[in-house]
Amino acid sequence: MYVCVMVPSLAAGTARLGTMTTWQDFEYEAPDLAPLVRARFEANKHHVLATLRRGGAPRVSGTEVRFIGADLTVGSMHGAVKALDLRRDGRFALHSNPGDGSMADGDAKVSGTAVEITDPAELAAYEGDLPEAPPGAFHAFRLEPEEVVLTTVAGDRLVIHAWRRGEGVRVFERT
Repeated sequence: MYVCVMVPSLAAGTARLGTMTTWQDFEYEAPDLAPLVRARFEANKHHVLATLRRGGAPRVSGTEVRFIGADLTVGSMHGAVKALDLRRDGRFALHSNPGDGSMADGDAKVSGTAVEITDPAELAAYEGDLPEAPPGAFHAFRLEPEEVVLTTVAGDRLVIHAWRRGEGVRVFERT
């Protein structure tokens, strides 16, 4: 059985449709959900990124994410297939590491469009935020979220918080 509840947000419906959405925009639209999702991505170092191959089939790759300023970002070794996929077609899905599998803090997913950071000043800021400089050339991408989902377990129910750009947060419960 599914139950859906709309949760009003401070800025539901105010996202700039047709333009980029930063992680900060998501935080503004979903102030209760954003820190929970961010915590899932900060709890573990490695996550799973899905990209699209040239022929349209999905490709999954391990990746690390970083929150820099208003953005959720991902980096890659120069010429890595995930970077080439994102350059060709920026659509992505990112799944947080499930940790110990208990779902104690939930299961987070973000999907949207990745945009390569090419501006030298932005690249320098990105590199400056890293714990150590990359050993060589690299790619960096800003992830523009269009949908963010956090699934948690509450007793015998799955609770799904789903945010879509410009639509606010919806909460579904499944028993």
